[in-house]
Amino acid sequence: MPTGRKSRIPQTRTDKVHAGLRQAILEQRLAPGARLPEDAIGDSFGTSRTIAREALGRLAMEGLVDLVPNRGAFVANPSLDEGRHIFAVRKGLERLVVQQLAAQMTPDLAGALQAMTDAERKVLAKSEAEAIRLAGEFHLKLAELTGNPLLARYVRELVSRCSLVLAMYGRPHSAECGAEEHRTLVAALVAGDRDRAAALMDQHLDLVAGRALIAPEQLGDVRTILSDFLRETSD
Repeated sequence: MPTGRKSRIPQTRTDKVHAGLRQAILEQRLAPGARLPEDAIGDSFGTSRTIAREALGRLAMEGLVDLVPNRGAFVANPSLDEGRHIFAVRKGLERLVVQQLAAQMTPDLAGALQAMTDAERKVLAKSEAEAIRLAGEFHLKLAELTGNPLLARYVRELVSRCSLVLAMYGRPHSAECGAEEHRTLVAALVAGDRDRAAALMDQHLDLVAGRALIAPEQLGDVRTILSDFLRETSD
């Protein structure tokens, strides 16, 4: 699920570098397996190698970057088999998420869930890329709403890794399908139906995983890519 141009406003220099690199990786401006030199990243963002190193460390925790001793940092390059394993683990965690939410449903929680699907529906008519970004945010928000910070952290890491797999191998698809699946899932949650919500989440993630088919495209130099990327995001 690749991100769009709108994202949370970074609060620190490390946040800014992390957000920029994350977006560039998920949009495949930086190719899977590409080396990520700290000096090149620092030059591109106008910051120090220390800040670049901190941002790379965060991305490694999310599974988007591999840190190789004595060699440096590289964009993660998961295989399709790895992708299947990642989705299998994600299904287990997100099944737990919706079961917890259905059991703790309140009017305020129901309103928050319905607001998310309403936002997806409105954006879909304007920008499919933005709708895809919101689709990813939807899953992160579900985990946050459980009130379990550890569960939210693990889901965030898995969603990031799954987004990379989809960016590398995913076939083109309409965001409308995912938005409709989300609306159906929310209806089950609001009804407090734990079993149906869990089954719908399984089905939804199976459909998302099934879109992972296409081989990745190889791209160019890190400095050139990040310079172009930063120009576009500053427009």
